[in-house]
Amino acid sequence: MPSALEQLKAFTTVVADTGDFERMRQFMPQDATTNPSLILKAAQQSNYQALVDQVKAAHPGMKPADLVDYILVAFGLEILKIVPGRVSTEVDARLSFDTAATIAKAKHLINLYESHGILRDRVLIKLAGTWEGIQAAKALEAEGIHCNMTLLFSLVQAAACGSANVQLISPFVGRITDWFKVKLASEWNESHTGAHDPGVLSVKRIYQYYKHFGIQTEIMGASFRNTSQILELAGCDLLTISPELLAELQNSEQLVMRKLISSSDTSSEIVKLKLDESSFRLQLNNDAMATEKLAEGIRNFCIDTEKLENLLS
Repeated sequence: MPSALEQLKAFTTVVADTGDFERMRQFMPQDATTNPSLILKAAQQSNYQALVDQVKAAHPGMKPADLVDYILVAFGLEILKIVPGRVSTEVDARLSFDTAATIAKAKHLINLYESHGILRDRVLIKLAGTWEGIQAAKALEAEGIHCNMTLLFSLVQAAACGSANVQLISPFVGRITDWFKVKLASEWNESHTGAHDPGVLSVKRIYQYYKHFGIQTEIMGASFRNTSQILELAGCDLLTISPELLAELQNSEQLVMRKLISSSDTSSEIVKLKLDESSFRLQLNNDAMATEKLAEGIRNFCIDTEKLENLLS
């Protein structure tokens, strides 16, 4: 019987969520995603020290803040030698509330890839799902630079990304579940797992909204805590999965069934959200989980970017 991973690939595009490109070879993913935390982790491994040293040697005297971009692209270039599809490379999270600076940084990253002969269709620029990030993505998409909106925790973020014609969104399943586990404390039980997992339900709601309104933006579930969350989203456009969970799926022969089906996942009761700036900010503000997890995610990516700069210095 084929592994759970091979069965999943029949329904969903599997993406590797790691900067450790040597490890992803065994899982044969279509795409790969990275972020500052994953690149920091990989850059600290001895087997990648030569790559880091090579980048530093090629740019003597460059400030660490500028050198980070070259490190991100260097890892991305190696990943693209393995995956047949796309790599996601993240813009500095410290620019999450600056549309113009985000656009400039995204263009710089794309120029670096293109200087190595990589077509922009093979790169997704990752931006935080803030209002400013979404407006930057809208402008970049109009110029043929495709974006992956990350740190996405709410329907209003997803709807705004769809309205901006963004290529792809990454709703964070596990971090949503983490928040509800803490919030519910002793009230958390088995009734909040599997198909009723809060993170799983969030992605299903986005999926239903997109299919109902014919939104073409790709949905890529991310930030998984266990394989149950992954298998409950079989049929989602894409799922980005850590090497640890990919290995679990590869070593399992559990039967995998398609759970998301566009033809039956729509409802006439779905209401189109208001998506002007003030409405977006109010709806996001009124979602305590999404507000807190978005802020936390940006803070942590900023911290890890600074750690990467210190490592390079």
